[in-house]
Amino acid sequence: MSDEPVAESGESPASETGGAQQPVLRVERGRPDDVEVAALTAALAGIAAASSGGGTERPERMSMWGDPGSALRYPGGRRPMRPGPNAWRASALPM
Repeated sequence: MSDEPVAESGESPASETGGAQQPVLRVERGRPDDVEVAALTAALAGIAAASSGGGTERPERMSMWGDPGSALRYPGGRRPMRPGPNAWRASALPM
């Protein structure tokens, strides 16, 4: 971070002002500069924002033509054709 001396009292700046907040990040090894700590903080904040608000919306239903999962269900990407009165449907529709 910076080359300023850190107080050895064991108290964080938040406890000096009366707050009871614990530090969010703690450096275990090395001496990262301000840019590295800012990049890590931005990455963690982005991950937290994506995981907290992303699950509220329902995804739009995908058509059978564009669904990549339907191509993975059967070898060759197509459902095997079966004889019967509606066999013509399997010849044109992916499933």
